Amino acid sequence: MFYFGSDKRIIYVIMAVLIVMSLGSYLTNPDKLLNLILTLPAVLIAITFHEFAHAYAADKLGDDTPRRQGRLNLNPLSHLDPIGTIMLIFAGFGWGKPVEINPRNFDRKISMSKAEAIVSIAGPLMNFILAIVFTVIYYSIVKFVPAFVITQLGSIITTLIYMTILINIGLGVFNLIPLPPLDGSKVLKHFLPYNAKQWFENYSQYFYIAFILLWVTGLAGSIISPLISLVYNGITYPIALLFGLF
Repeated sequence: MFYFGSDKRIIYVIMAVLIVMSLGSYLTNPDKLLNLILTLPAVLIAITFHEFAHAYAADKLGDDTPRRQGRLNLNPLSHLDPIGTIMLIFAGFGWGKPVEINPRNFDRKISMSKAEAIVSIAGPLMNFILAIVFTVIYYSIVKFVPAFVITQLGSIITTLIYMTILINIGLGVFNLIPLPPLDGSKVLKHFLPYNAKQWFENYSQYFYIAFILLWVTGLAGSIISPLISLVYNGITYPIALLFGLF
């Protein structure tokens, strides 16, 4: 996810309240807590590569802002947003520390609008690529070393890989929702006619409110969960077929 400096503290506060409300179930359920711990490496991978992809795309298009701000690396500490990271751990979808860009720095080989859309889509696209890569790794282990899978170490490793697949899909799908401040809103704007784009920008504050309401009412989960399942099946089923596991 990237932004141009807009203040999203109200979103962070609301998300923090929702997270605190859900902590009880983890503290009273050891299995759920263990599963939460196994999710942490997946979260680090998903967020780090997501934000790096934004920074890399912007840099390649001529904007050195991410490079100057130390975002053009794979160090998780450069990319983690506290609330977004916690959301990704607890809910399976969230965000990293936004990559700041300056569209005026783009080299103009393509339109500014198209460049912004490319930078936006780079993050979710990276997550889907990672999901595909880890799915191939997962089924390679299941196919070629099945005895390893049933060992304690094998069970832990395959669980870590499985969680990495799920988290990357969750992060990718979530950020494609076409509401500010998510990446999908920047992609959508590129394809809108001029008047519609102006209307979208003029009323962006109301879309922020809509975004918040989706979370408060629980509608976000109802919308996102089926989409995550659809993308998960679309990625894993063909690869499983390729390995002859279905």
